[in-house]
Amino acid sequence: MDEMNPRASLVVLIGDIVDSRISGDRRAVHDAVVAALEGVEALVPSVRGLRITVGDEFQGAYTSLGAALDAALRVRLALSPDVDVRIGVGRGVVTVLDAERGIEDGPGWWAARAAIEHVEAAAERAPTRTLRTGYRAEGRRGSEVDAVNAALLCRDHLVGSLSDRSTRLLRGLMDPRTTQAELAEREGVSASAVSQRVRADGIGAVLAAHELLRGLP
Repeated sequence: MDEMNPRASLVVLIGDIVDSRISGDRRAVHDAVVAALEGVEALVPSVRGLRITVGDEFQGAYTSLGAALDAALRVRLALSPDVDVRIGVGRGVVTVLDAERGIEDGPGWWAARAAIEHVEAAAERAPTRTLRTGYRAEGRRGSEVDAVNAALLCRDHLVGSLSDRSTRLLRGLMDPRTTQAELAEREGVSASAVSQRVRADGIGAVLAAHELLRGLP
């Protein structure tokens, strides 16, 4: 985890819980989110640590858009299917108001807040009800932001349409060291059945899109 400059341009992430199958047990939800954030932080290190802030909200800051989008998808998959989350990603200047307490402000955070509010509103409409990730950026061309959001809209639709088993397969294949044969053994199915799901359910397309998105500067 790198030390943040008092004023730096970063890509920040704000997430919160949409729905939970275990919402009756708030401690279980909290523990699940903490475990997911810790696991993702180990794989995709952030600047100050991916962490819960207030209530159901969590935040993190990254030096690239690709890293933030990588972390966003991993958090979602780590919590699925029991806990659903929406995430806003924003690029812009971040000002550290209180380093000791981790209090930050600035256009980067405002952009992320605008992005998550857009996701929340879009999910109320039938055509975009599966959207869970949005992006806004300070001082960036609209066409670039629109292109990223178009990719996120399509990716989230595919992810949101997966069965629980296909979601587990996608989560497993996010680790390049995991083979389809290993996943087949975990699921108690044949390797060919896993291969068919990867093709038919769009898992391969999600992985390919993810690789392109995580390479963004």
